[in-house]
Amino acid sequence: MIWAMAFAAVALAFVWVTGVNDGAALLGLSGRYPRSSGPLLMALVLVPLVLVPQWTVAVARTFTEGLTDLGDRRGALAFLLGVTVALAVVAELSRRGLPTSLTLAIVGGIGGTGLGMGLDVSWRGLGLVLAIGAAAPLVGTSVGYALGLASRRIPSFTGMPGAVRTAHVLAYSAQCAAYAANDGQKMLAVVSVARHVVSTRKLGAIGPVQPTPAVLIAIAVVFCAGALSAVHRVGERLGRGLVLARPLHVVSTEAAAAASVAASSIAGAPVSMTQSVTAGVVGVAASEGAARVRWQNVLGIGAAWVFTLPLAFAGGVLGGLAVSAL
Repeated sequence: MIWAMAFAAVALAFVWVTGVNDGAALLGLSGRYPRSSGPLLMALVLVPLVLVPQWTVAVARTFTEGLTDLGDRRGALAFLLGVTVALAVVAELSRRGLPTSLTLAIVGGIGGTGLGMGLDVSWRGLGLVLAIGAAAPLVGTSVGYALGLASRRIPSFTGMPGAVRTAHVLAYSAQCAAYAANDGQKMLAVVSVARHVVSTRKLGAIGPVQPTPAVLIAIAVVFCAGALSAVHRVGERLGRGLVLARPLHVVSTEAAAAASVAASSIAGAPVSMTQSVTAGVVGVAASEGAARVRWQNVLGIGAAWVFTLPLAFAGGVLGGLAVSAL
């Protein structure tokens, strides 16, 4: 019973924190588009989170099956510890005012915990996830740069404001769908494991990821609540802390982020949407000249990402060793 309550609490906290980090990034930058409809943006986030996982759970399975052998009888405990370490690392970096990647934190936390507890760590799986995760921001920057250059060559015409607004809605919809098929599935993985432990009332091997409409709706609601609690702060950082965003900047960034995250989904590799959004902003800004990018902010974010994975992995190893020694 105690373990069931612990898993439920960690799952709830994880979904909330994911909303604060990822959801606020999704809503924050897009909300900077002139006269954006808040309810429409929220609906475009909610609907894919409920519908897409009913079609594919490949990335969720990467978290539960592709990093460490969690089919061991200690699998659920290792997963709980890895997620807890990830939350602690993200909380500490955030407390210090540094943006971070919850996706990298959970990958490092689960991998490190598995190693510390003596489980079979999939080094190949970890290497693939990290390689794609490192490549995705580069893809986002490149696509953002190309779209930024292309947008400057579009001649002005009478219906241009309406056309740009339509492009904004389409690009943002694609971004939200890509998130639901990729980075957002870390929430599904955590909730699925917690649901299994709560239903069986015992620890053991991790069961399959089996989303239900009720579970997906609950995830979407908590996620959006977390996003709304931080949307102004994150939007300010992404929109003004990196570059002074214009309407076409926003559209190009959304399209760039959607492209890099969607491409990663093909390999079933989780990629941070926050990283992809930031990379897209940098690419679009750089298309107008390096002076448009506030590099001190970019370097600060990059440093936080560099620290996130090692800290989470080391914390996972230490936690795993401590649990094994009990």
